[in-house]
Amino acid sequence: MNKYRTHNCGELTSKNTNTDVSLSGWVNKKRDHGNLLFIDLRDNYGITQCVVEKNNKNFSELEKLQLESVIKVVGKVVERSKETINPDIKTGEIEIHLKNFSLLGECKELPMPVFSDQEYSEEIRLKYRFLDLRRKKIHENIILRSKVISFIRNKMTDLGFLEYQTPILTSSSPEGARDFLVPSRLNPGKFYALPQAPQQFKQLIMVSGFDKYFQIAPCFRDEDARADRSPGEFYQLDIEMSFVEQEDIFRIIEDLMIDVFKTFSKNEILFKKFPQIPFNEAMLKYGTDKPDLRNPLIIKDVTKIFTREDVKFEIFKKLVSKGNVVRCIVTKNTINKPRSFFDSIDKWAKNEGSSGLAYFSIFKEEKISAKGPVGKFFTEESLKEIMQITDAEVGDSIFFSCSNKKDVEKLLSIARDKIAIELNIINQDSFAFCWIVDYPMFELDEKTRQIKFSHNPFSMPQGKIEELDFKDPLNIKAFQYDIVCNGIELSSGAIRNHIPSLMYKLFSIAGYNKLDVDEKFSGMINALSFGAPPHGGIAPGIDRIIMLLANEKNIREVTMFPMNQNAQDLMMNAPSNISEPQLKELRLKILKK
Repeated sequence: MNKYRTHNCGELTSKNTNTDVSLSGWVNKKRDHGNLLFIDLRDNYGITQCVVEKNNKNFSELEKLQLESVIKVVGKVVERSKETINPDIKTGEIEIHLKNFSLLGECKELPMPVFSDQEYSEEIRLKYRFLDLRRKKIHENIILRSKVISFIRNKMTDLGFLEYQTPILTSSSPEGARDFLVPSRLNPGKFYALPQAPQQFKQLIMVSGFDKYFQIAPCFRDEDARADRSPGEFYQLDIEMSFVEQEDIFRIIEDLMIDVFKTFSKNEILFKKFPQIPFNEAMLKYGTDKPDLRNPLIIKDVTKIFTREDVKFEIFKKLVSKGNVVRCIVTKNTINKPRSFFDSIDKWAKNEGSSGLAYFSIFKEEKISAKGPVGKFFTEESLKEIMQITDAEVGDSIFFSCSNKKDVEKLLSIARDKIAIELNIINQDSFAFCWIVDYPMFELDEKTRQIKFSHNPFSMPQGKIEELDFKDPLNIKAFQYDIVCNGIELSSGAIRNHIPSLMYKLFSIAGYNKLDVDEKFSGMINALSFGAPPHGGIAPGIDRIIMLLANEKNIREVTMFPMNQNAQDLMMNAPSNISEPQLKELRLKILKK
């Protein structure tokens, strides 16, 4: 191939036996057997075992060589005996009998081992990310990321989409997160913003007459880190289409997701046609708009049971009389579970900040009755009604929560996952996609009690414009949708509002006057007044897709150079201070606390 190698470390087989070769790579591992030294040489493509005999002139030098040094070896390919074949590596049939070597890059003492996937502190891993990326699992994750992105690009092109790049330096806009601001030298006192998403630009692309757009788009949001969200920046598959309805978007995305997940994972895809779950139904059944449909447990509302006279559970009855709700989770055939199982769930719920989970199990001797701490408060007739509402049967158990609607939803959402994990009833080797649809256009801000947009402010409301109930805007639903997989939100999307007069009206409900809209969204509102097509789109998160495919819980494991939880790049020391001349040139001044 060149002076460094004739082959890479992942391609030699028994077909190459007796061939003289040269390989270059990192010293992954060494094993000294006295008369023989075994060196595992690693590059991007794999590992090849090299053997050095005691009488080899290079033996002592190689014996002292630090792991992760970069070397070139020259030697002969020898077929391994049957008992020494290593089936775990592609080159396991052969080894290289080393004749000569040269040191290409010396390695000093390592701060962390590379040949092991042992967990290390985040600080060490991120400070020495270039070493961390050499480790097998994370190296393979990053290669997977590259392959998935290439696959998506090809698929989008096959579907008739064209890729366009949108600006990185743009204006600040209220999209729900903090902007990263960039001072302008040529326009002193003014700032660009890095795009939270190419939202307005991709809509302008539709107004410009380009029918199908996509981009692997970098997005920047100054928000706190989470396990499924990188601080600072992330990438999304940004998509927009003209002359489409909601179902057209769904067909494209379902086709894409099924192809991607079938190609890069052996896990089963549970639904070939993704279920569409209205937002209100999702909140009732799962307590969240990000449900994990691999989990068969369903939440049921049993508030009306606690208005019955024959139910004597006074704590819940009193709370219900004050407007609170009671919801429950049924677990099938758990009557014979030990008391410790139920008590541990109740204790867990208390540790989550709630008053706990009341529970009982249903059994039948002469009549139906309930066994458990609160079972004595229920008559046979009230139990029968509970069973009818919840589809519970004799032998099942029921966990109850009573509080305001929001707190009950929050607790039972995570309790549903906790209980399912304890019962081992989640199919881990599967992907369960769904759409959450029919989001409310507006919601009430809990702090200010003012009406605000609940999702994307540029969305089209559902229904005929002349029949929309602007007097009670909380009843207006929008053509907004989320795609969710295994409890992880991959993306939000919407059919866009392309009618300026309607946009002014909807923004006025959220507290923006015409001048506000014209100022904050000048490019958008101006463009829409020059003949805009109906259009819509979505933007699945690339990082989260890779997380699912790689079976990782933290987005850092699929990101090449992530920041830490405090949005710091420990390897490059960013963010950093800038010099006084730079500040002066930008007409900026740093105020000390």
